[in-house]
Amino acid sequence: MSYFVYILECADRSLYVGCTNNLNRRIKQHNNSKWGAHYTKIRRPVVLKYQERLDTLKEARQREAEIKGWRREKKLTLFHLR
Repeated sequence: MSYFVYILECADRSLYVGCTNNLNRRIKQHNNSKWGAHYTKIRRPVVLKYQERLDTLKEARQREAEIKGWRREKKLTLFHLR
């Protein structure tokens, strides 16, 4: 099974970093369901800006924590350089 670390851009232009094992389902949850994170529920719609595939949940959580610790400008470089 693969895991994904992802960055969403919210309607207010803020960024949200998360991880999941089913990226399509999770984005739909962020945009449409009560199962989306509270942060994104009040900032809909959200757009996927970046994704990164990892092999284990441990790696995904570590990478998520690493990216969450970055300043906005550094996060933007992940998807502006692609």
